[in-house]
Amino acid sequence: MELMLIEIACFTMHEIEPHYNWRHLYIAAEDARSPFYGKEYSEFEFSNAVYDHFIHPQWDHMGSATLYMKLLYTNYSYGYCIIELIGEWNDCLYNDIMYLKRNIADHLIQNGITKYILIGENVLNFHASENDYYQEWFEDIEDGWIAFINFRDHVMVEMGRAYIDYYVAMGGSLNEIAWRATAPNKLFEMINHLMMKRLPA
Repeated sequence: MELMLIEIACFTMHEIEPHYNWRHLYIAAEDARSPFYGKEYSEFEFSNAVYDHFIHPQWDHMGSATLYMKLLYTNYSYGYCIIELIGEWNDCLYNDIMYLKRNIADHLIQNGITKYILIGENVLNFHASENDYYQEWFEDIEDGWIAFINFRDHVMVEMGRAYIDYYVAMGGSLNEIAWRATAPNKLFEMINHLMMKRLPA
């Protein structure tokens, strides 16, 4: 059944758009401190794909061949950002975490972002390799945190087997958040509260 769901998701991936209900609050292409500042988008030209399945042109390429993203919201005053992901997270073949860390997180860290909310409901699979970049990311943000929300169960199982949960928070209440119906600052408050409860005193 799980394999069938993944196959169905792949065949309809071109119809899945990044969350757009916050665009009146933030657009990464208009943010001079964003790694996507100045990018122009087409509504009609489908050029990015996960294997042979095209994805919607509003998703952003970060360097990976299989994992794409959208920087949905950034708040520099509170030092957090919200990133939505789509595709296959493949550290084994493509070292996707390297692209996410080097091309996105490093840029945001330089601009004061220390708290990261990654939405993973459209991440279809995960393939592990070394976890050095996860450790580096965790160490680079000092008092910050990285929270994975709404990832698929089988993806979290594979991440747990690779001990990625040493460096990021996932599962439990973080996988039960109705984030689409929540304003970004409210979502941050909810997750920050959960993270404070998880962190050792």
